[in-house]
Amino acid sequence: MKVYVASSFRNDYQQIVVKRLRETGFDVYDFKNPGHGKPFHWSDVDPNWREWNHRQFARSLEHPIVEKGFTSDFNAMLEADICVLVTPCGKSAHLEAGWMQGAGKPTIILLTDGEPELMYKVFERIAHSLEEVVSFAKEIENQRDNTTANSTIYQNSPQAY
Repeated sequence: MKVYVASSFRNDYQQIVVKRLRETGFDVYDFKNPGHGKPFHWSDVDPNWREWNHRQFARSLEHPIVEKGFTSDFNAMLEADICVLVTPCGKSAHLEAGWMQGAGKPTIILLTDGEPELMYKVFERIAHSLEEVVSFAKEIENQRDNTTANSTIYQNSPQAY
């Protein structure tokens, strides 16, 4: 099963989550090491990106480096079966997790201390430890496998014709 881990570049725990999920047998996309070269950084577009106004930011979305980074992450989101949101994280990770849940892909939040968030109610599961994330991911995988097996049985049954 493919897992998309959404988090922040500043969250070092993200790498531990990626490693543990891979050890468990999941195929995990790691935006910090996307497998096709260098990960996306705004500073590669412009070292002074933090000083941009809203118009400069909007124009930057057409930059080839931005396009490549977006395509890499978004393709991984499309291919993933589930999402794990590792907090604390920022806007992009929350947008990714929201998109994944809205696309019908179960999303697990690995919750850390911090501000409560009302809209976390829309997500599949809230985990309080890495082992809960692994357990929930396995549970979702098993449910998916059972649903697929039942669909196959039904499609091949005489009643289906």
